[in-house]
Amino acid sequence: MSGLVIRNGLVYDPLNRVEGERMDIYVKDGRIVEGPLKNAEEVDASHMVIMPGGVDVHSHIAGTKVNVGRLMRPEDHVKDVLPRSGLRRAGVGHSVPTTYITGYRYVEMGYTTVFEPATPPLKTRHTHEELDETPIIDKGCFPLMGNNWFIMDYIRENKYEECRDYVAWLLEAVKGYAVKIVNPGGVEAWAWGKYITYLDEPVPWFEITPREIIRWLCKINLELKNPHPIHVHTNNMAKPGNYETTIETMDSVKDMASTSNGQPIIHVTHVQFTGRSGTSWINVGSGAPEIAEYLNQNQHAEIDVGQIVFGDTTTMTADGSFQFLLHLLSGNKWANSDVEVETGAGVVPFRYRKGNYVNAIQWGIGLELALLVKDPWRVQMTTDHPNGGPFTEYPKVISWLMSRRARKRLLRKINSTARRRLHLEDVDREYSLNEVAVVTRAAQAKSLGLAWKGHLAPGADADIAVYNLDPKQVDPSRDYLKVRKAFRKATYTIKDGSIVCKDGEIVSSMLGRTYWVKPPLSKEARESLISNISGKFREYYTVGLDNYVIEDEYLANPHVVAPAR
Repeated sequence: MSGLVIRNGLVYDPLNRVEGERMDIYVKDGRIVEGPLKNAEEVDASHMVIMPGGVDVHSHIAGTKVNVGRLMRPEDHVKDVLPRSGLRRAGVGHSVPTTYITGYRYVEMGYTTVFEPATPPLKTRHTHEELDETPIIDKGCFPLMGNNWFIMDYIRENKYEECRDYVAWLLEAVKGYAVKIVNPGGVEAWAWGKYITYLDEPVPWFEITPREIIRWLCKINLELKNPHPIHVHTNNMAKPGNYETTIETMDSVKDMASTSNGQPIIHVTHVQFTGRSGTSWINVGSGAPEIAEYLNQNQHAEIDVGQIVFGDTTTMTADGSFQFLLHLLSGNKWANSDVEVETGAGVVPFRYRKGNYVNAIQWGIGLELALLVKDPWRVQMTTDHPNGGPFTEYPKVISWLMSRRARKRLLRKINSTARRRLHLEDVDREYSLNEVAVVTRAAQAKSLGLAWKGHLAPGADADIAVYNLDPKQVDPSRDYLKVRKAFRKATYTIKDGSIVCKDGEIVSSMLGRTYWVKPPLSKEARESLISNISGKFREYYTVGLDNYVIEDEYLANPHVVAPAR
């Protein structure tokens, strides 16, 4: 046989404006192709939904902080043990699953591409080692730059070109995909025992501001034409009233939008954590309507939600100051780390409870954001895995987006004061399957600049999900449990044209690609940069420059992406 044909499915392919059309999809040599094909293997998708493979722009699946989470949480694993079965290797799971289980569980849900959104450059060799051990899915990682001493020195000394060349070199050196900014300047301030509370507050020692860090890196990102916007975790994480910081952060780069050809230039992440109104923990509320209104009026920004799901999980972030506060608030065990001159990190186990007022408000903020932002292309579905909840809970989030009935049922169970203060009960909107396809794959692929992902036109990667869900028989608003069941176990997941999962069981495995970007950097600029940073490397770091750089061949299946924006 030659190739694969998926017949008679109802196709949802938003990037190609296909919404529920009955079509055949043809696959050959790992790509979507025009039909017909002779002697091809056939898959009967009658009465089923076909979508492109899922894409996740923000999921903490690999690296040192994830590994710390695994080590400090045996209680997370003991109830979720997967023995070896057929091709599937053994492992443990729930909120911080082992690498193989991570790959398998994404594929079981129809996902084929996932990005680790926060890796300290110094520790990215470890991140790549874990990504290489995560089977089937394609992946990449975002190096942290918002508290980097080199970058803050360049800003202080007003050396823009040197800073631009350093960012280009750093992405290539550690094989990163996008510029990540976490609590700009705030992680460095916390190392000095201080906090950053507003965008124009000076960072200790460097005397530059978070606003300058964001603007410089946004301008550099645009000039380098990197495929993804700057990916920003704002200051004031999880504090009452922080929705104003979120809006101010998006607004801080608005004047640069004219150079982006209409594409968002800033991605603000897990906004459920930075969408709070109020002035204290007593009156904390939802700032989602104000953030949604800003996004509805401005095209230069996009967000992912970071939806929480009630239950036990493991929180982890490069924002070490936030994790310390969460440790104090919860009394739960805690791990923190300072990564030399680059960033920090922290890990704290946490349980989101329906009866807890603040947790209930958080749950409502995420859904209000997803439902009040009118353009689904600019509000992407994540749980900030594992911070809001494990990625395996995505089917539950999808059912909440598609069913007001499902939301109201849970609203009756949450803290009553939170229920009264949220706006969610008055929101009638229910997502269509097409909008689900946008927020779970098409918009995320577009945001990442992966033109060959997230759609099913000829030439695209043959990454396909088939779900046992017949829209003519199932009303998602009423039958939300059937929606949840269908998205939890894809009937077929196809990766690079091969069936890798059938009826939720792994039937084939492969090594996915690792994407990284190589921004332009002239020979002269590279030599000047290396000459400039070599001495500082010996002064600042415990490793030598030669050992810092990750060679292309160190990655198991590297795939370099050219500048695109």
